[in-house]
Amino acid sequence: MKALCLLLFLSTAIAAQIKKPEPAPVKVPFSESLQAIVVTTDNWTDTKGEAQLYERRDAGSTWKPVGKEFEIVVGRSGIAWAQDSAPESAKEFKKEGDGRSPAGMFPLTFAFGKAETVTSKLSYRRLEDQIECVDDVNSHHYNKVVGRLQVGIFDWKSSEKMASITPEYDLGIFVAYNSYPVVKGNGSCIFLHIWKDSNTPTSGCTAMAREDMERVVAWLDPTKNPYLIQLPEDQYKAFRRSWNLPKHD
Repeated sequence: MKALCLLLFLSTAIAAQIKKPEPAPVKVPFSESLQAIVVTTDNWTDTKGEAQLYERRDAGSTWKPVGKEFEIVVGRSGIAWAQDSAPESAKEFKKEGDGRSPAGMFPLTFAFGKAETVTSKLSYRRLEDQIECVDDVNSHHYNKVVGRLQVGIFDWKSSEKMASITPEYDLGIFVAYNSYPVVKGNGSCIFLHIWKDSNTPTSGCTAMAREDMERVVAWLDPTKNPYLIQLPEDQYKAFRRSWNLPKHD
């Protein structure tokens, strides 16, 4: 009887820790986007590039540049196609831990940082000590930013302790790469964030000077369904018309 009671107690405790699955996120199509950040590099392996903000009045209007172009850095191994954005001719794709930033088009969903508040219309998550981005491919929370003390299932062995990453994560934006749905092993924890410096690439994110990051965060508006468009220059030109991308010189 004691063994049965113990078993029932443990089963109840475990059940209490497991939360109902979150509904799958819905991806707003790029055709409905009214804001875009265009990032281009000279080639697939270059770690430096340029970014330009664009906006349009409605889905049928012409994209217009906003402000000046600015410098960025990408992954230490360059960039690689995201599988859900790649053309049929693509042979290589981004994977977990490959040091490459994703190429394609991705929604920008929320901001994060270490300040109490920021000037932004995006939802904002302050980074406290227990906030982590999970990069363990075996975890239920793979490619999610979670609070260690809030999640129902603590099942990861690897993650980014975001509050400890300075200055890069002082301010950033979540790039919804590999999110619709999450595919184990395709890559995780992709952000726009502050760079360490202009000569240091990232592990797969896209980084920029602090003042540019602040400008981007203040400019983005979730009601305009903002997107990151990131490609080598020749691929951008090849797909600009068919994907209805901003005209980018």
